[in-house]
Amino acid sequence: MRLTSALYAAALVVAIAMPVGIGAARSESESGKSGRRDDPERRKDSENEDEGSPIRHLVVIFQENVSFDHYFATYPKAANTDGPMFTARAGTPIVNGLFKGGLLDQNPNSTQPFRLTHAQAVTCDQDHGYANEQKAYSAGAMNKFPETVGTGGPPCFDAGKGKGLVMGYYDGNTVTALWNYAQHFAMSDNSFSTGFGPSTPGALNLVAGQTWGAMLTQGSASGNVTAIDPTTQIGTIIGDPRPSAALDDCTIATASQATMVAGHNIGHLLNAHQVTWGWFQGGFRPTKAATATTPAVCASQHTGLSGVSTDYIPHHEPFQYYAETANPHHLTPTSAAHIGHTDRANHQYDLEDFLTALDTGHLPAVSYLKAAAYQDGHAGYSNPLDEQVFLVETINRLMQSEEWEHMAIVVLYDDSDGWYDHVMGPVLRQSNTPDDNLFGPGNCGTAAAGAHEGRCGLGPRQPLLLISPWARQNFADHDVTDQSSVLRFIEDNWELGRLGGQSSDATAGSLMRLFDFNEDHARAPRLILNSATGQP
Repeated sequence: MRLTSALYAAALVVAIAMPVGIGAARSESESGKSGRRDDPERRKDSENEDEGSPIRHLVVIFQENVSFDHYFATYPKAANTDGPMFTARAGTPIVNGLFKGGLLDQNPNSTQPFRLTHAQAVTCDQDHGYANEQKAYSAGAMNKFPETVGTGGPPCFDAGKGKGLVMGYYDGNTVTALWNYAQHFAMSDNSFSTGFGPSTPGALNLVAGQTWGAMLTQGSASGNVTAIDPTTQIGTIIGDPRPSAALDDCTIATASQATMVAGHNIGHLLNAHQVTWGWFQGGFRPTKAATATTPAVCASQHTGLSGVSTDYIPHHEPFQYYAETANPHHLTPTSAAHIGHTDRANHQYDLEDFLTALDTGHLPAVSYLKAAAYQDGHAGYSNPLDEQVFLVETINRLMQSEEWEHMAIVVLYDDSDGWYDHVMGPVLRQSNTPDDNLFGPGNCGTAAAGAHEGRCGLGPRQPLLLISPWARQNFADHDVTDQSSVLRFIEDNWELGRLGGQSSDATAGSLMRLFDFNEDHARAPRLILNSATGQP
């Protein structure tokens, strides 16, 4: 169903039905096989898809700081006045976006939504704090974005809108590849951040469905960790504290730091069931290796349209917050054959290791990809055009691999960056900390007794795309999902069980409507795009 701001004059609590599991996919480590298609056992499996899920490889591409309206406000209609052209195919579905005669030109915000051109790809970063994002929603009126989360003015480009820049959106003449993927495969127009706030909460919700369980190890809790228990000193992450220096040599030494000391992430379940997996991030490989007396240094840089940036951003790496899954010294894997298995790298790798695994037939069952900073889409130091290069080059290689036939690629985002979106999601988790402001100061509904506070959500609406031979073609799903829906899919596909401990995996909506596992339907064909234009 579609949920608009008019439905939210008061808190709405929605219980999402638990989806039925889709069966077990044989993991490479369980079968003792490399996962290559030339294995006799794998050929046998491909002839008997009904014995389990056809998805043997999931690749999660986790990008930065985009709301749904910021990239898909007018989908599938592009202006076609600049940049690469986009013309929708016949039958392309209409999504819950912005339209003339409606919120596109009769908007309750002080600045009306406006189109950013292909030449305006580089913009200011917006405010995406836990409290301010809630204030922008104004109890569901969705009318306080420029005043609460908008940023602009010299020296950054703001299209002459000042704080009203937050109302800007791109169309298929700039985010061309994403629009092409959407109309050839499947997308959602009703997928949300699991909670409000910036990158770290989004990353933790992706892999654990949980932001509670943190202990501040350095710096100020203000804006970083809330609802801290005075006895245990455990609280909930709402900001961007970096991983503790004890768990990541390349963390920012002067920043606030935190460690997740309670609960587990998906790596725990994958390891317990011997399913191969890894997190692969640009710049993770150190430029200077650790020694007995000095930490590793991660100083590789790239120059994009937005300027020079350091590739590795520690608070974008959620597994580094957990001692169980951290690779503190950024050690490389023992060999290509060990990628995805537990060795000195402990499942945490550089993006180059992912390409090595793909090229040598050692692709893990579950892979998370995080672009180097200049290509991750985060306004301020990245942009849609540099992001497009990363997405297209990566997806082209995956489509041309031997594993494509049994692969699913999910593209989604860590937070909205504060960019305007007109849809408010259901309030599944209530909270009453001083940082909450959804329905007024200290108010995100009424938290149930024993609930972990500081997890107000669902948060902002964001893009989610499924790219796979098994995706529904030219399809838009309207079911409510969130970042932890990916977590739930992994748990169901490999029959891992749930994490428990109030993880949002238990309430996350299913991604299954994005798939078409009917053998009578033709599989979605490959779509090889040009990384510069985003066109076929």
